[in-house]
Amino acid sequence: MTALRQATEVVDPVPGAGAPHLPQQPDLVQLLSPEGERVEHPDYSLDIGDDELRALYRDLALVRRWDIEATALQRQGELGIWASLLGQEAAQVGAGRAMADGDMAFPTYREHGVAWTRGVDPLQVMGLFRGVDSGGWDPLALGFNLYTIVIGAQCLHATGYAMGVQRDGAESAVLAFLGDGATSQGEVNEAMIFAASFSAPVVFFCQNNQYAISVPLERQSKVPLFQRAAGFGFPGVRVDGNDVLAVLAVTRAALAAAREGQGPTFIEAFTYRMGAHTTSDDPTRYRLASELEEWKLRDPIARLKAHLSRSGIADAAFFDSVDAEGDELAARIRSGTVDMPDPDPAGMFDHVYEEQTPTLAAQRAEFVEYHASFEGGEH
Repeated sequence: MTALRQATEVVDPVPGAGAPHLPQQPDLVQLLSPEGERVEHPDYSLDIGDDELRALYRDLALVRRWDIEATALQRQGELGIWASLLGQEAAQVGAGRAMADGDMAFPTYREHGVAWTRGVDPLQVMGLFRGVDSGGWDPLALGFNLYTIVIGAQCLHATGYAMGVQRDGAESAVLAFLGDGATSQGEVNEAMIFAASFSAPVVFFCQNNQYAISVPLERQSKVPLFQRAAGFGFPGVRVDGNDVLAVLAVTRAALAAAREGQGPTFIEAFTYRMGAHTTSDDPTRYRLASELEEWKLRDPIARLKAHLSRSGIADAAFFDSVDAEGDELAARIRSGTVDMPDPDPAGMFDHVYEEQTPTLAAQRAEFVEYHASFEGGEH
């Protein structure tokens, strides 16, 4: 038993890549090498101009600057918690930019990069983590649903929405985000069963950041995650999640297939969470510093910056301008977060239903009367 346990608990220097107890790992779909060199893939091509490449870099850099500022604000007591996306910027920005105007995204609680690409104001996300609201944006207007805290629940929501889109005859698709840990949840598997059975126009986008919360991937799955799609009856593909161009190409193709009636696709974006799971987590307790240093060599932003610099698409002035814009964004996020007013406690009754019911109105009145009884009293 001791020998068996040792054999099944091997942790690779690069998690999930070549573990002795796992099947041979497939090649990643990659269009940009870790050194920033453009490469071709036989199944996924990408025709992209210089302006769009610079825009993608700007997205990546500003989303990371937002994330860094939010982490600092939480450490200073201005946010209740923060779920960092550090290292996963390319997976989120690439997927978000692949969406068409009529598409709908269903996020977890970490898709700040996708929110950015869909036009959500960062302060609306910050309000959620500060605890002053439940998400202040309009999902239908932006094509980006509210954050989902319950692990995997958003996949059921996405599949149901996709089945509705299908019945409405709309030519749009749905993108459901999940993490590697969520693939162990019943809701995710139920969602994929329904999606396959009804050929729903939904793409399951799994950001495999290797650890769920603290459990490494090889203890959750004995096969690469994208291969699970075959058991449900639809295609799966693994893409280099630190390559924004590859993510853009693969997600764009999967969404197009969904719109054309070809049914769901499962995308495994092979990436790495460079920070903690949330600010309440200590990743040094379950992974080695040397592992983090190795993944830093695959940094998605440094990769695209190297490509832009070597190809002459962007110069120092461009990068300086993005850095300056990042400083302005961080200052706006900081001041806007700190200045957020506390909500009216009775406001929690206002958006339970589209039209307030008599029962809810009575509960609200009782709540207001109870709180008023403390004013000026000695309670």
